[in-house]
Amino acid sequence: MVFKDLFLDTIRTLWSHKLRTALTMFGIAWGIVSITLMVAAGEGLRVGQAKVAESFGKNIMIVFSGRTSMQAGGTRAGRRTEWSANDYRVIMEQSPDIEWALPELGQGSVPVRSIHNAGTFLVTGSLPPFADVRSIDVARGRYCNWDDENEGRRVCVIGSEVNAQLFAGRDALNETVLIGSHPYAVVGIMRKKDQDSSYDGQDVSKVFIPFASVLRDFPNTAPWKPDSVDRIIVVPRSIEVSEDAKRQVRKALSQIHEFDPRDEDAAPIWDTVENAKQFQSMTDGMKNFLGAVGLTTLFLGGIGVMNVMMVAVRERTREIGVRKAVGATSRQILWQFFCETLIVVFLSGGIGMAIAYGLCGLVNMLPMPPFFAGLLPTLESSLLSFGLLGTVALLAAMYPANRAAAVDPIVALRHEAGG
Repeated sequence: MVFKDLFLDTIRTLWSHKLRTALTMFGIAWGIVSITLMVAAGEGLRVGQAKVAESFGKNIMIVFSGRTSMQAGGTRAGRRTEWSANDYRVIMEQSPDIEWALPELGQGSVPVRSIHNAGTFLVTGSLPPFADVRSIDVARGRYCNWDDENEGRRVCVIGSEVNAQLFAGRDALNETVLIGSHPYAVVGIMRKKDQDSSYDGQDVSKVFIPFASVLRDFPNTAPWKPDSVDRIIVVPRSIEVSEDAKRQVRKALSQIHEFDPRDEDAAPIWDTVENAKQFQSMTDGMKNFLGAVGLTTLFLGGIGVMNVMMVAVRERTREIGVRKAVGATSRQILWQFFCETLIVVFLSGGIGMAIAYGLCGLVNMLPMPPFFAGLLPTLESSLLSFGLLGTVALLAAMYPANRAAAVDPIVALRHEAGG
């Protein structure tokens, strides 16, 4: 039998048993759809949460000032610590596992006026890498650069909410706003972003200026020193060295401000790296749970496919006897069953993947909550389900077909369907 004849005969056989073929195809397609959608939901949750977390900062540590809880060098416990404007330089010099240490100083409820409107906002300043570190994306214009910093220019980047209030849809770029009593040129407008956490307010409601400018125009007042800063933003070189980076930061600050480097209360650190690790563990667990549910569904679908295939082959024992009686070999019979099963597997697998990816695409057209990125199917899960169900279908068909093909034609012809 040539391949063309075999293929046409296989199609005719499948078409003559439409219900049985449809049940088998449904079992395979449903298994692929179920596991693909479940894994896609878990992946969408993981990606969505990661994006929102990254909108606050990219694996950063926020070092606050605190109070000592341990005596050191003759100084009493309970002494207040206070970071100065140049502490970040010492941290950078003495901490090999740190990529950036950035001072940050801000003043809340500062009056900001444009020619159109006015409001009170938080004005904050840091060094130029702050934009990348804290995910401050600029929609139009630019962020404050090193020339602005070195020259102490009065330039600013306004958050999207600030822009909406001060300019109400008008073009704010290159306009002048009065921050306190100082005129600042708007060089950038921040892109709107969703933010799930903060230490001093939402970034979209802030005005960002160079660090030199905030230190000059809006310094801390008594009892704080005029060159003090609110906090230091630290970026470790990698997540793996985050704990070493944390120890290096406390050690560098302890040498400057004379406290015990083991005193965590003297330099409290909000470690978003640790938060990221915990979040990753949580989402991985959820994704594994959904995958396990999907595999269970896949297993149940596999049992259904196996039952349908085995019954189908048993019902065709008499047909096998006829084929052998007219000269067909056991190998030819097995090859035909193999081709039939292969066609069913690939056709139903393709339909299942098309339905799964189509549903994901339709769902993703809907507005999504900030913490969910939509249904994000992975090719690995689809191929895994396709491979498992396809293997189950092939084994379920070939095992009884092999036994039936080995039976004497006379015995096979006497076989009654369902017997």
